[in-house]
Amino acid sequence: MERIGICSDHAGLEYKARLISYLLGKGFDVVDFGTHTADSCDYTDYAHPLADAVEKGDVQLGIALCGTGNGMAITLNKHQGVRAGLCWNRAVARLVKEHNNANVLVIPARFVSSRMAVMMVRDWLQTAFAGGRHQRRIDKIPVR
Repeated sequence: MERIGICSDHAGLEYKARLISYLLGKGFDVVDFGTHTADSCDYTDYAHPLADAVEKGDVQLGIALCGTGNGMAITLNKHQGVRAGLCWNRAVARLVKEHNNANVLVIPARFVSSRMAVMMVRDWLQTAFAGGRHQRRIDKIPVR
């Protein structure tokens, strides 16, 4: 069973709960890295543990949510082996997997509907990495 990590700050908490329910219904093993309250919090406190789990292979994929998605994406992409793609519609969600082999999907909770968030997750999970010239490009991303 594939393990998916998920995290959010306070802005993404409601969507995170809906996505966890969706993923569990699809048979995924879900690891929730928080937050667990609607109190204002720092996205970095949840992005780093998710990224660590992706790096170590404790989870195969991740989903992160915050208000704009930018804070999560910036933080996640500081980690080796994490390719976090910020998505705002279904086409972008498919392309970050097909072209960039994104292993973390980042969702801007204040700018998409909860329905769109679920559809983006579904499309991202169902999309295969194209490889080929896209792998060559990924190989040029330095690991420091």
